[in-house]
Amino acid sequence: MGDAFIYQGLPARVLFGQGMSAKIAEEADRLGLQSMLVLSTPEQAALATGALGWLGSRAAGVFSGATIHTPVEVTERALERVGALKVDGVLAVGGGSTIGLGKALALRTDLPQIVVPTTYAGSEMTPILGETRGGRKTTQRSTKVQPEVVVYDVDLTLSLPARMSALSAFNAVAHAVEALYAHDSNPVVSLMAEEGVRAIVESLPKVLREPNGAAGRSELLYGAWLCACCLGSSSMGLHHKLCHTLGGLFDLPHAQTHAIVLPYALGYNAAAVPEAMARLARAMRTDDVLNELLHLERNCDIPLALRDIGMPRDGIERAVDEAMANPYGNPRPIEATALRQIIERAWAGTGV
Repeated sequence: MGDAFIYQGLPARVLFGQGMSAKIAEEADRLGLQSMLVLSTPEQAALATGALGWLGSRAAGVFSGATIHTPVEVTERALERVGALKVDGVLAVGGGSTIGLGKALALRTDLPQIVVPTTYAGSEMTPILGETRGGRKTTQRSTKVQPEVVVYDVDLTLSLPARMSALSAFNAVAHAVEALYAHDSNPVVSLMAEEGVRAIVESLPKVLREPNGAAGRSELLYGAWLCACCLGSSSMGLHHKLCHTLGGLFDLPHAQTHAIVLPYALGYNAAAVPEAMARLARAMRTDDVLNELLHLERNCDIPLALRDIGMPRDGIERAVDEAMANPYGNPRPIEATALRQIIERAWAGTGV
């Protein structure tokens, strides 16, 4: 390897394995935390209540109002709870919505975070925060939002429904795909991306056949962790810009949007990124990455069109305008006509 590169490792401490939630109290002590607020969505309020037991005397209470796309008004309500309880840290338990709220609080208060992901979305390994205000989603990078500790407890993923597992897994794959052709990628990130895709593609069918199987879940969570590391260590391109735009404008479900958009965005960039496509072909053991990706999505019985998850047909032009207003870096120049075609095909689910 003779090419020069820069790799910035992120400072998160990672615990991985079955039963790792039992270590959370020790991690809180290591950080010197004595009063922690547990965060969750309303749907995972019971899990958050159970998490109080992990903390013991360090538990200050629960805020279970996290929601998709991290609306600032929800963050403001959580900040009121933080102030009232005088907490010195937060424990975020759940998927991207809960983790996003923890990051939003950390941005404003610099409170340490312990994160326990229960999906494969990957936000926990990144210094990236996306927030929504008035239907518009903005994204920023800041070391203040990087969680201090991430606890991957395989046992907590066993109850994730098979379809949601697949959607979350494709969200993770998207991180690795874009990292492979990012302008600031490097050999370390490329290795993680290729291995992450391999682990997900190989383990996902096992999880669909045996959702409660710890071995398949462990491999899938391992792949998702690697993909999350890629997301945190490199810039994202067209795919993530589209997903952030569509999610913010039309309040579309995050994982579903990523899964649907992925093959179309990759198809647009494919000819411009031959090395990335070669790595993906090797990881997926195929000569036709795009069709193999669509084939795997069909086998997972997940939505394949934006119209199926609530995007209106007359919203396409609005999405094009919003995405073009502040485009991300991308290996192939993004033009309005081409972008419109991508969104139209993803809306209809016509295939690449």
